[in-house]
Amino acid sequence: MSNYHTKSVTELSVMLQAGEVSSVELTQYFLDRIKSNDDKLNSFITVCEEEALAQAKESDEKLKAGNAPALTGVPIAHKDIFCTNGVKTSCGSKMLDNFISPYDATVVTNMRNAGVVMLGKTNMDEFAMGSSNETSFYGAVKNPWNLKAVPGGSSGGSAAAVGARLAPASTGTDTGGSIRQPAAFCGITGLKPTYGRVSRFGMIAFASSLDQAGPMGQSASDCALLLNAMAGFDEKDSTSIEKDVPDYFAALDSADLDKPLDGLRIGLPKEYFAHSEGGMNSDVEAAIKTALDQYKAMGAELIEIELPNSGLSVPVYYVVAPAECSANLSRFDGVRYGYRCEDPKDLNDMYTRSRGEAFGAEVQRRIMVGTYALSSGYYDAYYLKAQKLRHLISDDFKKAYEKVDVIMAPATPETAFNIGEKTDDPISMYLSDIYTIAVNLAGIPAMSIPVGFANGMPIGMQIMGNYFEEAKLLNVAHQYQQQTDWHTQLPEEFK
Repeated sequence: MSNYHTKSVTELSVMLQAGEVSSVELTQYFLDRIKSNDDKLNSFITVCEEEALAQAKESDEKLKAGNAPALTGVPIAHKDIFCTNGVKTSCGSKMLDNFISPYDATVVTNMRNAGVVMLGKTNMDEFAMGSSNETSFYGAVKNPWNLKAVPGGSSGGSAAAVGARLAPASTGTDTGGSIRQPAAFCGITGLKPTYGRVSRFGMIAFASSLDQAGPMGQSASDCALLLNAMAGFDEKDSTSIEKDVPDYFAALDSADLDKPLDGLRIGLPKEYFAHSEGGMNSDVEAAIKTALDQYKAMGAELIEIELPNSGLSVPVYYVVAPAECSANLSRFDGVRYGYRCEDPKDLNDMYTRSRGEAFGAEVQRRIMVGTYALSSGYYDAYYLKAQKLRHLISDDFKKAYEKVDVIMAPATPETAFNIGEKTDDPISMYLSDIYTIAVNLAGIPAMSIPVGFANGMPIGMQIMGNYFEEAKLLNVAHQYQQQTDWHTQLPEEFK
């Protein structure tokens, strides 16, 4: 029996290039794994069996011809927020349950050009609004390490699929932690790049100034390979930044030195390690401290820093994000595409009923908050003030990077909580992103890597970097993963 699911993208790429396995064989293997396991997880909304096998056949021809890109033939999954030509793109919502996209998102195009095979589209919180993957129209996703627990959100389907190795890797999006938090909960590696590094064209918008696509895989080297394909300037996206893309994979330093990170300055924000409401629990703290000791042993220096405005991140985010979501979701009105109510009496009835029937409770809550924050007489008091505070949060990071190279902190305050545990308490749910939100407000890159377990559940550590320093982040994570095996652990049920 083959055990391809235990291999990383990096290893599968080498095997495909060497002809040790065909893309068709590999793709069929993962399609079979999805078929026999996903009823436990609910991580996929759509499985693209025919398309995947056709793409795999194409990949095999390219591999035989030689000079195929590194990712040729590797099967991955896409979060169902990326438009995919001819395939349902639902965004986890009843509103788009019948929407077949007529075009591909740039991320999907870039990945296809790099040779990857699309296994299917993963489940997610509705319109990426949620921290637990319980707001999806298609039902909650389960955590592969404990089927009673949440996988995190909004990229919970992507994280669960990779965590259970139903797919070697997946794409995700991160608006306030939606790659890093589920990566931490499911024991995988996830990277949110610098805002503007990866095109947002064809990625259904939630909060336009915060959303960023990124890779989710087993290891930092997997994420480096995937980011090579995803990143780059796109003239179709006005927020895309015209800047050369380095070879992230080639930049990984594999030198086996005693102190591979000699001289690296790691900032530890005292606000993230303070014991307060929403702060990290003792199990998470112990795992983070052990990981930091490992970094010290590799030659890094730990320096306490301050991010004095980071405590404002959650309130600022929950003004900015709902305001932008209320503007972005106004297009879903029952007129052009998506869900339309039956037998509307008039135009107003069609608008109100279509939106009321197709949007879930969390989406409606955020639209209402955002519309209020943008309304006449309140714009200056809320949205404008939040944007000013956002600048202060961003400035804190800029000052910190004058003293340190990277910043490390927990990715989440606790391990994955149980399904249903926080659904009646939105504030408690929002606080599960307390350590991730500031990164999106500042637009800097950050990633989560597995650093241990508590009560059988994975713990993730967050590594934050300066603008466009993804290569440095990936290498810092890669060096840790060369010395530890947390990222290779598999849930018992999916071995």
